[in-house]
Amino acid sequence: MTEQISILADGVPLSLPAGSSILDVLAQTGSPYVSGSAVCIIKKKDAEVRPTTAFTLKTSGGILTIELKDPSSPSSKIWVENYEKLVGLPLHWGSPDALAFGPFKSSITPVKGMMRCRKNDVLLGAGGFDSADTHLIFCRKEHYAEYGADSDGVFATLIAGRRNLEKITAGTVIESIEPVLEKEDEGDGICTTDLDTVLEDGDTVTTYIEAEMSLSSPHGAENFYALITEGTFTVSSKAKAFCSDDTLIGEPCEYENFEPRSVGAISVRSSGEGRSRVYISTADRASSLVHSVIGHVTKGISLPVFAQAGQKITVDPVPPQILLLGHTLEEARPLLEKLKIDLHVNGYEGEGNVIVRQDPASTIEILGKGEVTVTSVPLSSLIEVTFYYDKAPKSVEFFRHAIELKTHPIGVIPVSMVYDDTFIFKAEKEAERYKEILPENTPGDLVRSGELGITNQSAKRMGYVGVRLADEDLFGPTGEKFSATNIIGKVLTPEKLRGLGDGDVVYVKEILPSGLEKYLAERKENNTGENDAGENTAEDPEA
Repeated sequence: MTEQISILADGVPLSLPAGSSILDVLAQTGSPYVSGSAVCIIKKKDAEVRPTTAFTLKTSGGILTIELKDPSSPSSKIWVENYEKLVGLPLHWGSPDALAFGPFKSSITPVKGMMRCRKNDVLLGAGGFDSADTHLIFCRKEHYAEYGADSDGVFATLIAGRRNLEKITAGTVIESIEPVLEKEDEGDGICTTDLDTVLEDGDTVTTYIEAEMSLSSPHGAENFYALITEGTFTVSSKAKAFCSDDTLIGEPCEYENFEPRSVGAISVRSSGEGRSRVYISTADRASSLVHSVIGHVTKGISLPVFAQAGQKITVDPVPPQILLLGHTLEEARPLLEKLKIDLHVNGYEGEGNVIVRQDPASTIEILGKGEVTVTSVPLSSLIEVTFYYDKAPKSVEFFRHAIELKTHPIGVIPVSMVYDDTFIFKAEKEAERYKEILPENTPGDLVRSGELGITNQSAKRMGYVGVRLADEDLFGPTGEKFSATNIIGKVLTPEKLRGLGDGDVVYVKEILPSGLEKYLAERKENNTGENDAGENTAEDPEA
């Protein structure tokens, strides 16, 4: 009989043949793991028992995470002594004000009298002032009530799973309760991208984090969604109390939510140096006026705890983003019907449409309102471009920032001027007021048809962008001399520019270098790469 090992994979116990690897775990768990991301392995050890302040309750209605206000308080001590007894307890009662799991027997000393309860407060209450009828009570909103709590009253705060609290109904059961471990408690953890790593008996394997977005931070949540477009959080820097992702530094970000940055809190810096840097807290820190809390890691906290700078972490956001930009109405309708969200359409609804705007812009607001209004245009109004990241990285970053391609799949830019076969654009966001465009990838003796150029700061019209539909050996795409022109990419569908006039609006979609070969093959197959003269312009983006 083959020897078996027992491991815990993303919270699920597994029994595997000895010699199994991370790859075998992924094959069994159905994890949303993104290739190239780090996987955390924690070796089994006899951990030192220490007081902990955060606990995760897994219920049949979703995960709830609470944090003790004072571990030395009477109710906190009773909780630590009794929390394991609550596993299996059902929801006993619920009201618009609060809900309670129980009953269970405790050593609580109930105190009579009304008490003030705030939203997300957690307390132990004795029904009929009988400690044998103790309940774990979650407050849904601010109110006054007599719950028979101990002298310390509220002993904890709900810090994650607040949306789940609103969904808990009769029949909900507590399935498990686990303390949220800090680094010292978790054992010896390593993060690796080698999926052939052999596992040992007792290993705990974490392949992704679950990130629950805060209902109080709809715009911050969208920043986070933009950050994890490829399904991963990049660890740009690492410290004892956090890991951070610098991908969106410099992008606009609102301050929305003031709350403590407890272990697992996801926050974004809203002002000052490093604006829009996103943090995952790995140690408790106080609230900050420049760090808006936008969500919480509700599963897989060991990954940000042990990940190293340069590694990527797979992220599964809750709720998933509702992003319709770049999709057709035919693609959007079934998705929204499934979510029971009403769709209103402004603009073109005929064949070959594409959505370029949605209102509300944020997922949380759409879910809250139950409706969304989209603007759609013909595909002929959407141009595809690819950027020269290797040749002009700073200029590409400037342009993507100016037309909001860093945070949205579709950018928008108005036509400033058209003459002959030259089209000049100017973004509405005047990024040149606070960003530089130093000379970078200036042309030698020729600018190819379709190449995208931006005027650098050696000329007065810094920030203007242009493209020509014919080769040019004297001036750049914006009409400037070559030394004042940075070539940042290539328009893959230049034929769509014909017919544009001053003041028209063009929508821009980026084709990433990793997907360029597939894109060009599909265009060639569909015969969409021909210009008006019948010449194929899409085969070689460098031509």
